Amino acid sequence: MAAAAGLGGGSDFSDLREIKKQLLSVAERSRERGLQHSGKWASELAFALDPLPLSELPPPPALTEEDARDLDAYTLAKSYFDLKEYDRAAYFLRGCKSQKAYFLYMYSRYLSGEKKKDDETVDSLGPLEKGQVKNEALRELRVELSKKHKARELDGFGLYLYGVVLRKLDLVKEAIDVFVEAAHVLPLHWGAWLELCNLITDKEMLKFLSLPDTWMKEFFLAHIYTELQLIEEALQKYQSLIDAGFSKSTYIISQIAVAYHNIRDIDKALSIFNELRKQDPYRIENMDTFSNLLYVRSMKPELSYLAHNLCEIDKYRVETCCVIGNYYSLRSQHEKAALYFQRALKLNPRYLGAWTLMGHEYMEMKNTSAAIQAYRHAIEVNKRDYRAWYGLGQTYEILKMPFYCLYYYRRAHQLRPNDSRMLVALGECYEKLNQLVEAKKCYWRAYAVGDVEKMALVKLAKLHEQLNESEQAAQCYIKYIQDIYSCGEIVEHLEVSTAFRYLAQYYFKCKLWDEASACAQKCCTFNDTREEGKALLRQILQLRNQGETSSTDIAAPFFLPASLSANNTPTRRVSPLNLSSVTP
Repeated sequence: MAAAAGLGGGSDFSDLREIKKQLLSVAERSRERGLQHSGKWASELAFALDPLPLSELPPPPALTEEDARDLDAYTLAKSYFDLKEYDRAAYFLRGCKSQKAYFLYMYSRYLSGEKKKDDETVDSLGPLEKGQVKNEALRELRVELSKKHKARELDGFGLYLYGVVLRKLDLVKEAIDVFVEAAHVLPLHWGAWLELCNLITDKEMLKFLSLPDTWMKEFFLAHIYTELQLIEEALQKYQSLIDAGFSKSTYIISQIAVAYHNIRDIDKALSIFNELRKQDPYRIENMDTFSNLLYVRSMKPELSYLAHNLCEIDKYRVETCCVIGNYYSLRSQHEKAALYFQRALKLNPRYLGAWTLMGHEYMEMKNTSAAIQAYRHAIEVNKRDYRAWYGLGQTYEILKMPFYCLYYYRRAHQLRPNDSRMLVALGECYEKLNQLVEAKKCYWRAYAVGDVEKMALVKLAKLHEQLNESEQAAQCYIKYIQDIYSCGEIVEHLEVSTAFRYLAQYYFKCKLWDEASACAQKCCTFNDTREEGKALLRQILQLRNQGETSSTDIAAPFFLPASLSANNTPTRRVSPLNLSSVTP
C-alpha cells in the first residue's frame, strides 16, 4: 500500500515528466489487472505529453515473493481472462496470495456474474422482469472483500473492486466511503474517480468529500462539473488543464465538446467534434453525442456519412448502433431506429443514451407504455439524466395525467435550472392544474434565463389575456415581437400573427388609430389574420371619417420593425413578479 500511496501526490502540474511516468506506470498496472478502460485513459493522457528518453522510463513494478509464487497461475489465468473465460480464470487463481493475482481472482468472479446477468437480461429485454435479474456473485464477494477491508489488506485496486460491489448492491453511502479511500490509496486509478462521479448527485455532496490533494483531482472535478451541469466551472477546469500542458489530449477535447453539447451551444460543439475527428478519425467514443448534434441540426448527409463510417470501423459497438438509430430517426423510420437502440442495449444494457433515445422513438410511435419503461430504465442507470425525466413528463402529458407530469418536469428542472424548455413545460402543467400564478412565474423565469424556443412570452401573454390583464398581455406581445424581429426568424413563428392581431385590437380599444392600423396592416401579411386585419382597417377608416380622434391619454409605443427600440413598452408596466420563489 505504501508503494501505491506514493503515486500521484501533489496537485500542481509543474513536473510533466513525472506525471508522464506516473501515467505510464498506472496504465501498465491497470492492464495487468484486466482494467482495460482505466489503462486506456491513462495511456491516452500519457500520449498527449512529450515522450520520455530511455533513461527516464518507469521501471516495471518490483515483484514480491508472493508474486513469484503466483506467477504461473497468474500468467495462465490472465490469458483466459483476456479471452473472457472468467470462471476458468478464477478457477486457476484459487488460493493465490499476491495482491495482483487476488484482485484478478475476485474481478474474474465479479465479471463472470455480470456476464451471466447480462445474458439473462438480453433474453428478457423489454418486459418488466428485466429489473429483477441480479448478479448472484455479489453477496459472496462483499463478504470476502469486507473481511479483507477490515484487516486493511486491500490495495487501491482491491478497494476499487470492493466499492463497485457495494454500489451494485445499492449500498451507496458505504460505496462512496470506499471509493474515497481508494482514491487516497491509489490516486492515479481513474476507475475509482469515475465510479465516485456516478454516485455524487449534487454540489453539496461534493463539498463534504475529503479527496486527496493530487493533480488527478483536477480531472475528476472537471468531469463531475460536466455531469452536474455546472458547465462554466467544467470548461474553466478543462482550459486550465490544457494550459498546464495537456493541449493534445483527445480526452479533454472530447469532454469540452460534450460540455458545449450540454449547454446547447451546438455550433461550438460541432466544430470541436469535427476537429476531434481529424485528430482521431477511428474514434467511436462520444460519437453518439456528435450524432445527437447532427440530428438536432437535421444534417442528414453528415449523419449518414458518420453512420457509414462507424459501421466500417465497428458495427457492433453501442455508439455505432445509437448513431445509426439517430440516422433512421431523422428519416422518420422510427421502428428501424428503435430496433438499433434495442441492439445497442443488447450489447450494453447499462448504456444510458440508448434507453433515453429508445424512449423518444416509442413516443414518436405513440407507444407510451414502452416509452415510460425505457425512460425508467434510463433513470435507473443515471438519476441525473434530465432528458429521461423530461421524457417521462411528456409521456404523462400525452396520457393527460398533469400531477405526474408536474413531478417529472420538476425533477428535470432541478437538474437543469436554467433550461427554458423545462420551465415552459412546468408552466403548461401549472396552467392545466389551474395554478395560474405559478404558471406565470415559470413562463417569466423561462424568458429571463433565455428562452430557447421563443414561446414563453406568448404563453405568458395568453395567460394575461385569460385574466383580462390587457396591458401586461400587450407588453408581453410587444417584447415577443421585438425578440423575433431581432433574431430574424419572422417566417418561422406562427405566433407573430397572433401577437399582431392582439395588439391591433388592444390599440383599437385604446383608440390609438395609428398604432392599431399599423398592426392591422401587419396582420394582412399573414394568411390566418388577413381578413381580420382588413376588417379592422375598414373600421378604423370609418371611425376616422366620422371624425373620431386618436386618444392621447395613453402614450402607447409605435414599435414596428423599422422603429424597434429597447424602451418600447406601454406606460403601465407589468406588475413585477416575485421571482424569489420561482423555482418550483
